Amino acid sequence: MNQKVQYIGCDDRDLTLFESQYDLPEGMCYNSYLLSGQKIAVMDSVDSRKTDEWLHNVAEALHGAQPDYIIIHHMEPDHSGSLCAFLTAYPTAQVVCSDRAVKMIGQFQCLPEGAKAPLVIKEGDALDLGGITLRFLAAPMIHWPEVMVSYAEEIRTLFSADAFGKFGVYDADADDWACEARRYYFNICGKYGMPVSRLMAKIQALQIDTICPLHGPVLEGEQKDEAVRLYSIWSAYGIETKGVLIACASIHGNTMAAAERLAEMLREREAGRVELTDLCRDDMAEAIEDAFRMDRLIVCASSYDNNVFPPMHQFLWKLQQKGFQNRRVGIVENGSWAPSAGREMKALLTGMTGIKIEEPMVTIISRLNPDSEAQLTALADVMAK
Repeated sequence: MNQKVQYIGCDDRDLTLFESQYDLPEGMCYNSYLLSGQKIAVMDSVDSRKTDEWLHNVAEALHGAQPDYIIIHHMEPDHSGSLCAFLTAYPTAQVVCSDRAVKMIGQFQCLPEGAKAPLVIKEGDALDLGGITLRFLAAPMIHWPEVMVSYAEEIRTLFSADAFGKFGVYDADADDWACEARRYYFNICGKYGMPVSRLMAKIQALQIDTICPLHGPVLEGEQKDEAVRLYSIWSAYGIETKGVLIACASIHGNTMAAAERLAEMLREREAGRVELTDLCRDDMAEAIEDAFRMDRLIVCASSYDNNVFPPMHQFLWKLQQKGFQNRRVGIVENGSWAPSAGREMKALLTGMTGIKIEEPMVTIISRLNPDSEAQLTALADVMAK
């Protein structure tokens, strides 16, 4: 990271759920940076959970100087929750943000009495810090409508808002960026592939040495190049890994036994990478991640209340919400007297774009028997191609 940029963010190791829904085994970081030219800009604030720690970091980095600006790339509370406290501590600093962000500042009541009116910027605008020029790019719906990113031209550094972020604290698994970045992307930004693609087209035209996201490590060198490559695939709903995800929701274990047998068949047929996830017990966000990562999906579920077992319904509903598309999908249902899971899974899948449902749809009556195993074999033959 260039010496004109200092990291002043905070780790939140006690946070167990991001957005109150995504597991955080290692917590989360809220990234903030101090950018120093002849004028000083603070790049975003942090969640209110870490206000005091962050203000301490700001003061230490300033060494008694006064900041001229605070740049707000994204108004979500984990990045703006300490804005009011900052402006109270540094009343001469001016907020720089998009016009949509100004409205949200009012909604979140972030401006203390007497604060300067925000400086509103738009696509292509520049802010001269004296020796550093910040050029702003609109990035709406990544993943809120007010988002901007900024590019420090002289030091070739992109401040990317939530783009290129990941779960985890600042220094956790920095070398294995893709794992938690993938789970973060598809569950937070997955629905917004087209806006992300538009941003990717803009940044491809820039010479970027460093990416400073609002979550996760600063990206440089080969790691930065790999992150850009993966974002280009993810935002286009492309295929990252040739393989099959088998997602299973089993009540008493018989559907899971069939899913395990199917996984064996696919591995025997060298179908690529084969992953089996238990939707009742495994992290749903990881299942979503793997579904987007692979080129094929097989859903296996028990029937329940003349519908489908709820964990599978939740999985397919989430895939639909996140824009799952352009995949081949196989269906395995189980029912002891009136199988209904296949019908319901098919209905949910056909509401998604570019989904090809492969035949046969396998129907198990209570547990695998020679007839349903033959169906399973036929499905394995099709899905292995």
